[in-house]
Amino acid sequence: MPHAIAQSVEILTAVLTVAGMGYFLAALIAARAFLSARRARLAAFAPGVSILKSLKGLDPGMIEAFRSHCRQAYAGEYELLFGVSSPGDPAAAAVEQLKQEFPSLSIRLVECPANLGANGKVSNLVQLAAHARYDFLLINDSDITVSPRYLERVMGSFVFLRTASDAGKASREVGLVTALYRGRAHSTLPSRLEALGIATDFQAGVLLSRLIEGGLHYGLGSTLAVSRAALDKIGGLQTLVDHLADDYELGARIDKAGYRVALSAEVVETAIPAYTWRGFLDHQLRWARTVREARPWGYAGLIFTHGLSWALLNVVASGLSPLSLWLLALSFFLRLSLAMTVGVQVLADHQTLPTLWLLPLRDLVAMAVWAFGFAGNTIVWRGEEFELRRGQLKKLSGPPN
Repeated sequence: MPHAIAQSVEILTAVLTVAGMGYFLAALIAARAFLSARRARLAAFAPGVSILKSLKGLDPGMIEAFRSHCRQAYAGEYELLFGVSSPGDPAAAAVEQLKQEFPSLSIRLVECPANLGANGKVSNLVQLAAHARYDFLLINDSDITVSPRYLERVMGSFVFLRTASDAGKASREVGLVTALYRGRAHSTLPSRLEALGIATDFQAGVLLSRLIEGGLHYGLGSTLAVSRAALDKIGGLQTLVDHLADDYELGARIDKAGYRVALSAEVVETAIPAYTWRGFLDHQLRWARTVREARPWGYAGLIFTHGLSWALLNVVASGLSPLSLWLLALSFFLRLSLAMTVGVQVLADHQTLPTLWLLPLRDLVAMAVWAFGFAGNTIVWRGEEFELRRGQLKKLSGPPN
């Protein structure tokens, strides 16, 4: 019986390794398709834009991220609105500093005292939106750093430029534009592992879902540019105040309302905190359970994305058989190719190459987090513990375990 079990494990891990190689190949094709598509001509579209940022405390690199939004080569008008729940928040001083550095720009600090739901960020955004002047709103996180052409590229994506291959096809109006992102790691190993995962795994999955599903049907929190018409049609931001995956939900609801979700050619950068292992695992588990709640079948399908980990386990299960070593070598080659294509070419992440040696460790940790993501509904977010129920947050009393 033990021999039969060992043989079954060997066969199962071999099958999952092969399936993982198929995933790597498909994701490579998706990345190449995106690289080709983003060379297309950008539309000249520069409406007024209100950039909304919900703040709570000081994040690493936050003031420099703010400055990058003030240095836009944009033909249209734009404003920056920052929301804090209390004027005593440390982030308020950073906004005042920004106003002094860029006196010609429209920069406003708005107090958002109302607690409208469990998701404090969305609660602030609802109150900020009431002060916005323009018909297009752009939401991103406080630590997002952008290029001078950010607004030009994002807003240009609202115009669908038809080509000869689009003749006869029905096209939907773009209601939301989102963007890929890379992580800027700090010195700790967990911080580097998270940045490597973003560059070589998460964004690859986004590109593959875009290819398989004929476009994106959700949003990414790195950039959520939305027209007021589309936002009004789904009932506004207030419908998301109890959702953890507010970025995903916003895009999904706009898609269901009949609009397109477009992926911009722009790639932005987010700062990864200098995590301890506890902080890293809390964040990874929150991420995993958020995806599980938003896309349960997609989350289950992530079993096929852990090809390198299955190959390593197959080597152990087979006792270093020649076939398992051959599968490991082929899987590692494809995994490395995907990491370099997405991390280096698509995202222009200069940290990817120096940290590629961490891929096996990163992938093994990721598979463990994925498996543990099925084991409960609690998450830790900004030091507080919540329970996820059908995608909605319920705050739990007492300190996190």
